[in-house]
Amino acid sequence: MIHIEPKLLKKLAVPLLVVVLVSVLTTVILIKRKHVTIVIDGKPTSYITYKKTVSETLKNKDITLGPKDKINPPLDDKIKDKSTITIKRAVNVKLAVDGKVLDILSPEEDIKSVLSVEGIALNGDDRVDPIRDTRLSEGLNISVVRVEKKVVSVSTPIEFNTVVKTDSSLANTKKKIAQEGQNGETETKYNVTYENGIEVLRTLDSEAVVKNPVNKIVVQGTYPLMPVSRGGDLLPYSRVFTANATAYWAVRGIGKTYTASGRLAVRNPDGYSTIAVDPTIIPYGTKLFVEGYGFAIAADTGTGIKGDRIDVYFNTRPEACDWAVKYVKVYILN
Repeated sequence: MIHIEPKLLKKLAVPLLVVVLVSVLTTVILIKRKHVTIVIDGKPTSYITYKKTVSETLKNKDITLGPKDKINPPLDDKIKDKSTITIKRAVNVKLAVDGKVLDILSPEEDIKSVLSVEGIALNGDDRVDPIRDTRLSEGLNISVVRVEKKVVSVSTPIEFNTVVKTDSSLANTKKKIAQEGQNGETETKYNVTYENGIEVLRTLDSEAVVKNPVNKIVVQGTYPLMPVSRGGDLLPYSRVFTANATAYWAVRGIGKTYTASGRLAVRNPDGYSTIAVDPTIIPYGTKLFVEGYGFAIAADTGTGIKGDRIDVYFNTRPEACDWAVKYVKVYILN
């Protein structure tokens, strides 16, 4: 058995105690020492910490959190060696939606997440600018465009036509409505796109007549009673007198009979017919209107045509015989 002197033992005890204390202290430090990685907005930084919790570690490293910053794991979690702390800083963005502009402080990764967190639902055709996968950045402007598509029907009237029919038994001063007109209707359908309530696109879908128009039928008298225009207005005249009117026809044939003034004798119910007058009273070329006969021009005369007598011309003998002799009003036109 080795015998150690007390004095020597005392001398050896102090250094030995120091070694033991250093060893214990080193062990404790090594146990408390932890390597951590703090990732802020995707940028990692390695640290050594002796703190117990996430909160203490951040405070020790002078890292502060904003009110909307995201952190994982939570602040009260214990720190382990080789732990990773992830911080996502909130950024200010502007969100235009439904007629409002919202100032939002958000720590979300992208626009899609912001819309979800803010409770903004998108319909199938709605559009987001920039696109929903765009990552958030400070000052980003986001716009939600509400897109609505509708089929719009437009009714367009089809105006009715006015049809004029003639009636030779009705005086030319008379006009009557035989049938009232009614407008028809066309229905046109369009595919219309609205963005935020404003129309931006319109394309034709279909067009159909849903109601046909009904023509207005007007009966215009053609019996030559007064000198009126085709529109029914009274024409100006300088004198009117009652004449004894006889009739003659194209004895040399239609298109071969000439008047005393050298004109070809014509019967034109829609224009001017040639008649015989007393040229000392009614000069050749005078335009007249003969009641029951129509418009005429003084172009002929005869031995029996004197004073207020006239002889109206027809193409055929039956027409002349049918007229025979009449007392009619004659208007000298201006």
